[in-house]
Amino acid sequence: MSQNATSNALSAPLDATSPLDILSLISSLLSISALREWLKLGIMGGVFEICRRFYSSFIQTLRDFFWLSVTFDEDDDCYEWIMFWLSRHPSWSKSRRVEVTSWSFGLLSDDSDDDEDRMSFIPSTNATYSMWYHGHYMVVCRSIVQISSSFRTKESLTIDILSRDQAVLMQLLLEAKSVYKKAKEKFISVHVSDVSNNWRLMTTRPKRPLTSIILEPGVKELLLNDAQEFLESREWYSERGIPFRRGYLLHGAPGSGKTSMIQSIAGELGLDIYIITLSRSNLDDNGLNELISDLPQKCIALMEDIDVATKRGISRDLPPGPGEQQAHDDKQNKKSSEEDATSRITLSGLLNALDGIGAQEGRILFATTNDYSALDPALCRPGRMDLHIEFKLASKDQAEALFNCFYLPSHARRTDDDTTACFPTATAVEDDTASESSPLLEKSPISQGSSDGAKSDDSCVMLSRPRGTFLSPDTAHTLAIRFADAIPERELSMASLQGYLMTYKSRPHDAVRDAPAWVEKARAERLARATSSSTS
Repeated sequence: MSQNATSNALSAPLDATSPLDILSLISSLLSISALREWLKLGIMGGVFEICRRFYSSFIQTLRDFFWLSVTFDEDDDCYEWIMFWLSRHPSWSKSRRVEVTSWSFGLLSDDSDDDEDRMSFIPSTNATYSMWYHGHYMVVCRSIVQISSSFRTKESLTIDILSRDQAVLMQLLLEAKSVYKKAKEKFISVHVSDVSNNWRLMTTRPKRPLTSIILEPGVKELLLNDAQEFLESREWYSERGIPFRRGYLLHGAPGSGKTSMIQSIAGELGLDIYIITLSRSNLDDNGLNELISDLPQKCIALMEDIDVATKRGISRDLPPGPGEQQAHDDKQNKKSSEEDATSRITLSGLLNALDGIGAQEGRILFATTNDYSALDPALCRPGRMDLHIEFKLASKDQAEALFNCFYLPSHARRTDDDTTACFPTATAVEDDTASESSPLLEKSPISQGSSDGAKSDDSCVMLSRPRGTFLSPDTAHTLAIRFADAIPERELSMASLQGYLMTYKSRPHDAVRDAPAWVEKARAERLARATSSSTS
């Protein structure tokens, strides 16, 4: 009896979980009307979701079959091409919702400088537009998204074309590129880096004719021919295993024309300029390497005042006099501590960026400095800086040529390189070696506040002649010689001479008459600054 009782006790739980009991449990649950209705809703929802996903997949497949879709990010050059092309599309005349801007992606929309004549229509953000392109229906949508890793926003443009032929998309891209490049023929683009180490278009500037720069004979030709030969020699470099890089170091007095020469070279070669600011507070060695590696293969990289990146640094102070050494040392220590708080570029990091394994090839590096002796020899060696050009203060011949530029009509001016338009002096020293190089550039406003150009490195710009006075060739040349006689050799920068003549645009005789007094005033100001600097 005890064994049967035990057996019945053990079998009882098993009987409770038998299939019949489970079915009975389910049946009892389904008898609850509320639960039964919820179950129906769940089944219907599942079926609906399956159908929705199938429908979405079918529509997407159908769309991919008949439509071409492409997205452009604002960081890419194609974005500028397409947006510039869209701003000139005739369909905007019928659109009811557009965005109006005077910024035409770095290019002027008209030859006029009036902002009212430079307005362009572009797609509004988060709006969809329909238009036709060579018989193909096209949908355009411009959107702005927030970048999760930063507070910066990013624009993108999506274009859908009703066509199965990808050649239509390529035709659109080539047409947009052609329109953009044609509008850009007379300009060069200047790019700068942002805090995220991304290149951004800062502005476009008119190409400056090489004939508008006054240099000693042969210097302009040396620079231009060397750069052109480099750009045409990629295969030669590759066959010999030489890194395809070339570097130029322009050094000399402020206001002597270093930056303007770079701008002119960029225009002649059709290259854009990418400015690398070594003194940027949050730029370190890694950021510098990232910037240089992201440069386009064909461009001019500009590093101005490159000496500030070295430990020796640049100093425009005069040497301390007797009894002033302690005060001078205290001043230098304070300046050094201030620089350490902002600049994080090391000499080794700079050298590695210029010709390290990650350095971009195909670009031309221009570096400028006002203090050639402050540069570390490792930075100036051939392979990093292959060609060194010295820019000096103005000579009498340059002063004469500048005067003729101001007061001779263009058809009467001689076209020789050493007598045309607006500026510098230079002597060239070439290092015979294989080439290597890296980045550089700047703006060049006219500075009239300094008679010797000490506060502006490259102040010569394209000369404008509002209400100017033109002289006959004989009169102009006679006055030019008298003006040059009043200018001391190698004492004043071309920037300061131009600033002086700009105040006499319509008074050439007065410019010649007042030149000696202006020179004496400039000397007195320079002496006063030197005295003030030595006593501070």
